[in-house]
Formats: sequence, C-alpha cells, structure tokens
Amino acid sequence: MASEPSAGRKLARLKQRASSQAAMNILLYNPDNEVTHNFMPHLWMFLLKSLTPAGHNVFLVDGNAQPLNEKELVQYLREKRIELAGIGAMTRMVAKAYRMADAVRAEGIPVVMGGPHVTEVPNEPLGRDGGPRHTDAVALGEADQTWPRIVADAERGCLQEVYAPVDSAGKEIKPSLDDYPAIPWDRMDLDQFNLIRYFPKLARQALERAGMMWSSFHVVPIESGRGCPYGCEFCTVTGFFGDSIRFRSNQSVVDELLLLKSLEKRRKGRIAVFFVDDNFAINPKRTKSLLREIIARDARIPWIAQISMNLLRDEELVSLIAASGGQWIFMGLESVEPENLKSVSKGFNKPEEYKAVLERLARHGLYAITSFIFGMDSDRPGVAERTLEAMRSWPPVLPVFGQLTPYPATPLYDKLAAAGRLSRPKHWLDFKPFVMAFTPQRITIDQVSVELKHAWGSSYSAAANAQVLKQLEASPLRDRLIHFFARLAFRGIYFPQMKRREWVRPLFENRRPILRLVMEILAMKFKSLLGGVSNDGQVTTAPAPPSGIAHSQSGKASPPALGSPE
Repeated sequence: MASEPSAGRKLARLKQRASSQAAMNILLYNPDNEVTHNFMPHLWMFLLKSLTPAGHNVFLVDGNAQPLNEKELVQYLREKRIELAGIGAMTRMVAKAYRMADAVRAEGIPVVMGGPHVTEVPNEPLGRDGGPRHTDAVALGEADQTWPRIVADAERGCLQEVYAPVDSAGKEIKPSLDDYPAIPWDRMDLDQFNLIRYFPKLARQALERAGMMWSSFHVVPIESGRGCPYGCEFCTVTGFFGDSIRFRSNQSVVDELLLLKSLEKRRKGRIAVFFVDDNFAINPKRTKSLLREIIARDARIPWIAQISMNLLRDEELVSLIAASGGQWIFMGLESVEPENLKSVSKGFNKPEEYKAVLERLARHGLYAITSFIFGMDSDRPGVAERTLEAMRSWPPVLPVFGQLTPYPATPLYDKLAAAGRLSRPKHWLDFKPFVMAFTPQRITIDQVSVELKHAWGSSYSAAANAQVLKQLEASPLRDRLIHFFARLAFRGIYFPQMKRREWVRPLFENRRPILRLVMEILAMKFKSLLGGVSNDGQVTTAPAPPSGIAHSQSGKASPPALGSPE
C-alpha cells in the first residue's frame, strides 16, 4: 500500500517553499529494472537538467549505475535536502518506480512522474483507477515545454495534478527540435557509467595486451530526431512521439559529437555514441546529409544506431554509415516468418532480404544487433530453431530474443483486451522477465519460455562463440576481440551475470577460444617487438547490451519525457 505523506509535514514544506526565493534542490531519478545492467545513461535526465530554469540545483540518480532501495533513496533525499523529485520509468520498471515514489512522498517531498507508461495510463499513478496513489503530478507526453512550468509551480508550492503539452484549444503540441539545448557532457558525472569497471579481469588483461584498454569507456546517448511513421502494432513510439518526424539541425548534432570527441581526448578514454532515434535513417536524404557533415567536420566517433532493415538496401547510405564512424546497427527483424510480420503491421520487413542486408553491412565492416520476438499468433513450437537455422547462413550478428509484450495503449494491447486474451492485464505491476502476459493462438506461454531459453542458450553457447570467431578469422584481431567480449556481455541479458561470481561459468566454458585469443595477442606482441607487425586493424566499439528487451525499435531512447519509450 502506498504511504501518503502526513498532511502536516507536506503543508509545512509547501508553506516554506511558497515563502522562499532560494534555489530548489531537485532530484531526477530513474530506477533500475532489477534484472540486468544498462551501461548507458538515460538521456531524459540529462536533457531535463539542461531545461531546468537557472538558479536550481539538479541531482541525477540513475538506478542502472546506482541501484538504490527505498531506505537508501530516503537517505540520499535527506543528505541533499531534496525538495522536488521527477521520476521516469519504462513499463517494465514502473513497479519499482512506484515503490520509490511512495518512499519519496512519505518524506513530504512532492513527486512528478512522467514517460510513456504514465502518459498511457495516467490514472494509475494518480490513484484514480481504484489503486493507491504514487505521485503528486504527472507529466504527459514530451516534457520539453512543460518541465520549466512544473519547476516554477513547485517553487511556488502549487503543483497541478496533470501537465500536458497542449495549446489553448487542448490540441497536443509536439515540440520542435530547432532549439535543442546543448547538453554540457563535459560537466556531467559520467564516471559511474564507465564500462571498464564491469569488464572481468581476464578481459581487461587481454585488451591491455592488445593495446585496446582505455582508462574509461562510455556509451553516451544522443538523439537527432523523434517520431516514427511505421506504427507497428506492439510499439509505443508512434503513439507517444507521433508519426511526424522532427529533426535537430545537422550543426546541433555535429557540435555535440565534437564536444564528446574533445572530452574523449582529454580523458584519454573511449566514448561511443548511441543515436537513440527510434529509426535513425527514417529520412535517408536527411541522414546522408548529416553523415556527410560528420565526415566533413571530422566529428567521427564510434556510433551505434537503430535502423530498419528496409532502409539498409541503400548502398550509398551504408557506405556513409561506415565512413562516418558507424560500428553497429540495431535492427528489429522480429521474425523470420512473413505472416508474423504482417500480423503486427511490420510487413515492410522482408525475411528473404535479411541475409543480403546483413552481408551488405559486413562488406562495409559493420555489425548488426538483431532483435526477435517469439509468441506471435502464427508462431508454433520450434520457432527458435527455425530462427536459428536462418541465422546460420548470415554473417555473425548479436541476436536478442524476447516475448511479444502488450504495452498499455498500444494497438496490440487494445486488441487483446477487447478479445479477453490478457492473462495478466497489469503485467507491469508484477514484472516477470521473459514471461508472456497473454496466450498466443498456436503456442502456449510455457512453450514460448522454452523457445526463448533454447534461442538464448544456442546463440551464446561456447560452441556458437567459437563458430563466430571462425567466421571472423579474416577480420582484424581487434574486431574479433570486441565481438567475442560483446557476446559474453549480451549473454547476460538472459542468463544471470549481475555479480562477479556469475561470470565464472561463461569464462570457464569459453576457456578455449579465450586461450586462442590470448595466444594470438602474445604472438602479435612478440612480432611487434621484433619489428614485424604492429597491432592490426581499426578499433570497433562494442555496443552496450540493452537493459532488457523492449519490443520496438526504440531501444534505449530517452528524450525529455521523464522516462524512456518502450
């Protein structure tokens, strides 16, 4: 049961704030998902900090780097004398977000919650649906314009219950990105997201011997645009951001890349960028223009982006991706069976073209992260093996697998609810990773769980890793090292790998390929000492594994919505 703050304590805080002109201490908080690590910060927190009116102190706590419980968060609130808390969370994290919000409100501190989940079901956090109340206010939609007003109202002690970006006629306003704020990454604390600290000792030693170990390695989120016109049935993005695409100027994006590049040089580390646009190349003409400017201004930095496979038929686009620093492309392939894709309004994916698209990327030295969804209505037992069989003819990829999840307010959710097929209508309040919330037509929930386990186990087994290294044997050693250790990390999306001791098994099972890589490193170093060769190849940057399976192309996108899209 959510605990309401005492009336006296809350009234005292409001009176004190209303009569004070001092700066507020504001907390922006995003919970961890309690299942996996996400090695990339949430963009919305940094962006809202940049949009906060001058004169206030903003503190950021990202649960992925600082996983706190209620007691620890309350201690933090007291130490920092927090007076307003903004909390955002994706659907799979919202149960913990509610618990943490309850703890904050019990201290008499007002809470504002936002993001796609809160936007989709605002009555839930406000306690209007018969459940407990978790927040004082909700910020609906994109918060670029409403956040400064929220802060001003909180400063006066008069928060409204609902903030929405609408005009005088009540029509929703989608903010332009023309005046996108400059995020001062050079003044942000990124040390907590240093991936090097998560590397097993053996991996660090191998990379050091290959001359690839940096003092720090960060994956930084950048958005260049918002919106998606595709409207896939299971996806929240079109409903939240709209089907009209809005872009930042090329100059704004390139300036941000140059800032990160200079920061990388000063810190003698490595920074990679994740473009969190739901579909980075949705307007190929604009994307090519941006990539050419990145090249012309020497703003190249290793980057990752989400791009639909149908857009990667364009040879010129793929060439520019590689030339501008692109390293990995996340593609929502979803299924190898056309009837499945049609059933979720993603018929523009053509399974017969997957291999050709992946081979085109490989020819340009690009690698793919490919997502698949099991549990669609046309799926039958054996779907995992059919998917794996198709993958065996492709260049090496980093596959991720998840179950079809009905997020609230999506066409999929509404369809299943109308048909009475939801077995757990509020599955997010009892989040169970890799467990379905409805029963597909041709396969059971338990069978889907078996298929997922088979897909993950087969894709990231020691034998599979060895096969990938064999496929890449003509590639530079650095490429193979990065790909191998990325595979070990991606294994942790499904299998427990949150603690150091949980790395023992995968490292032991992969001892032979690890030994071969180490021996190759030593041989290369020996030849280098004799003047025979230098370290081979160009560095390719390993992607940070996703924090979970978000079944849309949105991945980790985190614009200023007090949360991330699903």
